[in-house]
Amino acid sequence: MTNPANKITDDLDDLLNVLPGSITSALRGVGRFDELIEIVMDLGRTPESRYASFADPSQAELILRREEVSLDDLAFVVGRIGDFDTDNRAGITRTLHRISGIKNRRGAVVGLTCRVGRAVYGTIGIIEDFIASGKSILLLGRPGIGKTTMLREAARVLADGKRVVIVDTSNEIGGDGDIPHPAVGRARRMQVSKPSMQHEVMIEAVENHNPQVIVIDEIGRALEAEAARTIAERGVQLIGTAHGQTLENLMSNPTLSDLIGGIESVTLSDEEARRRGTQKTVLERRAPPTFDVLIEIHARNRLIVHPSVADAVDAILRGRVPVTELRYVDAAGAVQVERT
Repeated sequence: MTNPANKITDDLDDLLNVLPGSITSALRGVGRFDELIEIVMDLGRTPESRYASFADPSQAELILRREEVSLDDLAFVVGRIGDFDTDNRAGITRTLHRISGIKNRRGAVVGLTCRVGRAVYGTIGIIEDFIASGKSILLLGRPGIGKTTMLREAARVLADGKRVVIVDTSNEIGGDGDIPHPAVGRARRMQVSKPSMQHEVMIEAVENHNPQVIVIDEIGRALEAEAARTIAERGVQLIGTAHGQTLENLMSNPTLSDLIGGIESVTLSDEEARRRGTQKTVLERRAPPTFDVLIEIHARNRLIVHPSVADAVDAILRGRVPVTELRYVDAAGAVQVERT
């Protein structure tokens, strides 16, 4: 399996133009723009840049200037970006950059995290067979590992032949503004007025816009998990992300375990307990999983795939090792698959 060369679009100049001149100059002096993850500005502290420094972890964070961040610096940025939503996030129109604010008790901005948003074309080559299968797929991984980037590319690719609707809670998938970023292709995007309304927009998308695929980032609340199950039961393919890094994380999360079928305590008959060789009270999967496939993103080009969430959950509950696939991109750029 080959992995197509990735094409990257980051609109980085648009982000640099909203930063104070001294910080922008320092960033240009450092270079390393391909590795740049975010710029952090906290009142009374020196501004920092953070990088995906794989070769030398000591170079992952750099101080950009000796002068501390002032209220004028923060006001400079805030005056050049969109309004902050209820989740304290703002953006730059028609880009994928995200600016998150830290506010004091009076509502004044005292800190900013300016996250670089990139459209990376070709990122789903490593799982293209699953994306095209029509199965519902859940992506797990730590913040910054590339879940949203992969989600965005999946929406673009699927929208070439299917009706795709993105439920974009913080405008991270389709970018800020009313016109979605070209990186989502022909996919339609529904914005969410506030995070607590995400589940309602998910249902609205299905009821009003006849999608074949729904793309959703950061399923984190019980109502969202319930909405996801409702969508899956209507035969719509779901591709989403959730908090956690492994399948076991979800199994132990009472809020999100419904995504993988839910876990409940069951009392067995004496005969069944003897047949299984277990105690009479055991944990079992309560229902079919909302998502058919679960993908753990451990690094940008290294994934653990659970091809059948139902089988994997059942195996773990019975103390067995689930069947998985390790997928990674080798030095030659080819996708390797190792089954366990």
